[in-house]
Amino acid sequence: MKFVNRRHFLQTTLFAAMAAAVSAAEKRPLRILLRSSWQTINIGDIGHTPGVLALIEKHLPNTEVRLWPGDVSQGVREMLLGRFPSLNIVQGAEALQTAFAECDLLLHGSGPSLVAPDALERWTKETGKPYGVYGITLPPALATERVIALLSKASFVFFRDSVSLQVAKDKGVNSPVMEFGPDGAFGVDLRDDAKASAYLAKNQLLDGQFLCCIPRYRHTPSWLIPRKKRPIDQAKHEQNELWKEHDHAPLREAITRVVRETPMKVLICPEDETQMALGKEMIFDKLSDDVQAKCVWREEFWLTDEALSVYVRSAGVFGNEMHSPIMCIGNGIPALVCRWDTQTSKGLMWRDIGLSEWLFDFDNEPEVRAMPAAVLALAKDPATAKAKALKAKAFVEERQRHTIKALGLVI
Repeated sequence: MKFVNRRHFLQTTLFAAMAAAVSAAEKRPLRILLRSSWQTINIGDIGHTPGVLALIEKHLPNTEVRLWPGDVSQGVREMLLGRFPSLNIVQGAEALQTAFAECDLLLHGSGPSLVAPDALERWTKETGKPYGVYGITLPPALATERVIALLSKASFVFFRDSVSLQVAKDKGVNSPVMEFGPDGAFGVDLRDDAKASAYLAKNQLLDGQFLCCIPRYRHTPSWLIPRKKRPIDQAKHEQNELWKEHDHAPLREAITRVVRETPMKVLICPEDETQMALGKEMIFDKLSDDVQAKCVWREEFWLTDEALSVYVRSAGVFGNEMHSPIMCIGNGIPALVCRWDTQTSKGLMWRDIGLSEWLFDFDNEPEVRAMPAAVLALAKDPATAKAKALKAKAFVEERQRHTIKALGLVI
């Protein structure tokens, strides 16, 4: 993968044009307005924000960040403030107007696309100040003229998978800095060790002696979440039903082999609020009695801090989701990813960070058949798996350092 180097970045005319902004800001903390926190039904979507906040705290320690959120309900606000007590969460027209006046840079956080184009347009129109985009996927179908124009005007765009980076180039995006930049959720360091310890003790799960398995529908059935108040999408529902046995049978096989051939147990747990019922229906209830006896089904949703406190005490994670594995690798925990085309190209980031052997395309039957053996190999040799995860973590951390430092160069 080819990255734009630091010298090229420093030599852009954009940097020269912003020198005055640096001078104006040098007597106070630099201020970033982070547009993020898209929704709360998924611990990965929740994780984007604390991940970026932790990275800025680490690599740009004198920077003030204000959060312009989409949704911080369901206990997320309290969780964020528990980790970042000085965080200013901007809500309401007056507070947002103040943030526009006082912040130096708008940063669009990680997501499945350019999630908030309206925010970038409004920021540009009302302030004329720079903005950047951190760790997104760019599906070809969403690379509209509007999106191409907004990305081209950005001071930098970091794509979370190399396929998206190539799509941007092919579509004519010409931001002065376009590189691979890891999803912000790799940076999450949230913990709720008290809740995790109590849960693990109650369910007799010992540190390093269990794996976590995460189910997923082909399409998130958000119509099953009452507060969303969305009508059923019949086409997506039918596709979910068509594929759910295909997509979970390999997970059951992996679990069966792990608990029968190793001392490991398996925790079946959710990444989003629709997956507790799915995990029971398609995994736990379909296991034989001897296998089920060594498995735990989590029936309640959890927030990112408790989930990550459990993940880091496991031997690894596998399943059909993406952001739990992202957060695991960011913390040095082995993680296998199963994916399909309806999840866009985001899963291909596993190739970008050196984990091709832990990426399984469930639209490709040979890879479907190969997945259970890979999970078993992890369970049988956790030390080797751990070393592999740490190598990927080191690569991600170098990219994080480079990309976050780029924010400071802009402002």
